Amino acid sequence: MLTVAFPAAAFDTNCYVLAPAAGEECVIVDPGIGVEETLRAVLTEHRLRPAAVLLTHGHIDHVYSVTPVCGADTAAYIHEDDRYRLVDLLSHANPGLVGMLEQQFGAKATWTDPTNVVEIRDRTRLDLAGLSFDVLHAPGHTEGSVVFAVDAVPDGVADQVDVDRTVLSGDVLFAGSIGRTDLPGGDARAMDRSLREVVLPLPDTTLVLPGHYGATTMERERATNPYLQGLGA
Repeated sequence: MLTVAFPAAAFDTNCYVLAPAAGEECVIVDPGIGVEETLRAVLTEHRLRPAAVLLTHGHIDHVYSVTPVCGADTAAYIHEDDRYRLVDLLSHANPGLVGMLEQQFGAKATWTDPTNVVEIRDRTRLDLAGLSFDVLHAPGHTEGSVVFAVDAVPDGVADQVDVDRTVLSGDVLFAGSIGRTDLPGGDARAMDRSLREVVLPLPDTTLVLPGHYGATTMERERATNPYLQGLGA
C-alpha cells in the first residue's frame, strides 16, 4: 500500500494519503490546517486521484482543509456523532485557538461547509480507492472519534517490523499516550471504554498511524503505553 504522511502547518497534525499503488485513486485522511500545497505535490508526484477524504474526528486541526481538498465531487466521511462539527466549524473551535491561527498565518480564518458529506457508523465497511476500511467508533476525545482499520500495510514496513494490518487512530491512541478528554465533547469514561473495547483487542501485528507524532505498533503500545497498562493490557 502506497502511504505518504506529512504534518499540517499547525499542531503537527498528520495528514495521510493511501493508495494501492502510484497512478491510482487514493484516500486522504485528516487534511488539517495548511495542507493544500503539500497535498497537491504528493498527488502530482505519485499521479494519484482523490476518491474520498476520511476524517477521524471533527476538530479543526484535522478537518480545516477538507472543503478545498474535497471540492464539489469528493466525499468527506465522518462519524454521525461528529457531523455537527462540520457545520460552521469555527463556532465550535476555541476562540483563542482561532485567534492564534489568524496571527500565525496573517489572515482571517474562514470556513465553508463541505457539500458532500457521508455520515458513517460503527463497524461500517468502506470500500474506497481499491482499499477496504473498517470504521471502529471510539468516543472519548470527541463524541464521534473513530479508528479506521485497513488490512494492508505501507510498502516496505513489513520488512522492518512484524505487522500485517494498519489502523489510523486519529487522536484516540498515540505512541506512548492518548488523546485528551478535557475539550468540549470529550469524556474520560468513554475514552477508557474505547481503549478497553476498541484499542486493546487490536492484534499486536497492527501498525498504528496516529493523528500526531510518529507511527507505532500495538505490540509496543500494549507493552509500554501507561494508559493501556492501567486498563490491564
